[in-house]
Amino acid sequence: MNQNVIYTVGLSKTYGKTEALCNLHLVVEKGEFFGFLGPNGAGKTTTIRILTGQLPPDSGKAAVLGIDIKNSIAVKKAVGIVPEVVTLPSFLTVTEYLEFVCGVREIESDRIEYWLDFTELSENRTTLCRDLSQGMKQKVSFAAAFMHDPALVFLDEPFADVDPLMQNKLKKFLKEYIKQGKTVFLSTHILEIAEKLCSRIAIITRGTLTTTGTLAELLEEGKDLEEVFLNLVR
Repeated sequence: MNQNVIYTVGLSKTYGKTEALCNLHLVVEKGEFFGFLGPNGAGKTTTIRILTGQLPPDSGKAAVLGIDIKNSIAVKKAVGIVPEVVTLPSFLTVTEYLEFVCGVREIESDRIEYWLDFTELSENRTTLCRDLSQGMKQKVSFAAAFMHDPALVFLDEPFADVDPLMQNKLKKFLKEYIKQGKTVFLSTHILEIAEKLCSRIAIITRGTLTTTGTLAELLEEGKDLEEVFLNLVR
């Protein structure tokens, strides 16, 4: 039986006179690598912030891993998040920050060494977060998101600042993660990434969901994903 890990009905959000999200109905099932595509300003990050308990919607409802998003603390504790803009405590070292994450999540810190090694940050363990490059900050954020082995992780443009070798390593990890029955919600405007990784894709433009389907289903509307995407967002 399919299990919905994300379920939304009529989610809407307005900033001033700008409608960032309009009546979003979305279902993501367990084990999916779900791609959430759209141009800049389409509503992707707003959607993620709502679904991860960081921002209340103006209307509508949603549940994540069976948890009502109104229970924002429980949602944040359950999921993993790699935000588009990574902000880390400037006064903490890499290790201190990951120890802090473990403390907040009430988990043992024995996974820190694994993630320092995986993200190739072992030599930067005592570096203050403020002194890290943007790519290193993104890797720290990735480690923090997966530290508690979440059943669902939200990735908002997660490959933007990491080098190609680390991108390849992260993509391989995510494919294995999905094989374990976990779920990835990937927000991106890079079509090639979505085409290679995602089992199902939704396209949003100007706050409105325009289509949802598998790659094969979407390609019935055009010769490639780029053509389908451009036809929908223009």
